[in-house]
Amino acid sequence: MKILVTGGAGFIGSQVVDAYLAAGHQVAVLDNLSTGKRENLNPAARFVEMDLNHPAVGDFLAQEKFQVVNHHAAQVSVPYSVAHPELDMQSNGLGMLNLLQASVRSGVERFIFISSGGAVYGEQEQIPTQETALPKPLSPYAAHKLLGESYLHFYGKQYGLKHVVLRYANVYGPRQSPHAEAGVVAIFCERLLAGQPCVIYRHQDMPAGMLRDYVYVGDIVRSNLAALDAGLGETVNIGTGRATSTAELYDMIAEAAGSHLKPSYGPPRSGDIRRSLLDCAKARQALGWQAQVDLAEGCRRTMEWYRQRLGK
Repeated sequence: MKILVTGGAGFIGSQVVDAYLAAGHQVAVLDNLSTGKRENLNPAARFVEMDLNHPAVGDFLAQEKFQVVNHHAAQVSVPYSVAHPELDMQSNGLGMLNLLQASVRSGVERFIFISSGGAVYGEQEQIPTQETALPKPLSPYAAHKLLGESYLHFYGKQYGLKHVVLRYANVYGPRQSPHAEAGVVAIFCERLLAGQPCVIYRHQDMPAGMLRDYVYVGDIVRSNLAALDAGLGETVNIGTGRATSTAELYDMIAEAAGSHLKPSYGPPRSGDIRRSLLDCAKARQALGWQAQVDLAEGCRRTMEWYRQRLGK
């Protein structure tokens, strides 16, 4: 297949590119490098440095005639979206709309949209949360991801654009940046290897911190491979179905780092959800997928990558 991966220089997108290439597909990357890194780019993929809102996006897709668009490009920080909702809208709302317009006009056969199960559901009574739950977004980031899903369903109905929506849990692993306020595992890894203290954000009635569903990036990549051939018309949670507190996560990472530093504690940030846990039964049915890497092993692999990267 001929595939375009937006955000293909980023933490997750670059590893999806690697997997698509390894599977024998022809891949191009569209990325503005606002957060993506050139070092993540696979040299076997064609790279075009361009913002999703650029008028030339339509010309590029029309010229290349991609069969599949895999849309990973996004502004990913919840706190940033709260502070700058208009900029988040530019990236995650209008950028999505421009890409959808270009996809329909150029005859794209399948559109894989990366949404956020860790954000769009908000605070839910049903834990773990199924795809049928009413979304309750608590940040502009979450609202704009949900808007992207709505646009996609419209384009499917109006123009017949075939699509799959993958709602990720909290993704972690090699290549994750600790600087975008979106990767607590990356933050803990870098700080502990540098001998610096870490902060656990928590509500007063949750002394161990917020509860999250952490899924390893290698498992995420497998879901993107599956979405090339399955799941049409489906919205699917991609996670582990297991809840972990921030304190439990910290202990696993500290053990992997061989560190005895104790964390400090702080209040929750704007947009922080108390509990997020995904029911992933549908992923097994629709995609033939389920997570394979447990959290302790994933933390060990991630820490080893950071050790090599930082020379620790």
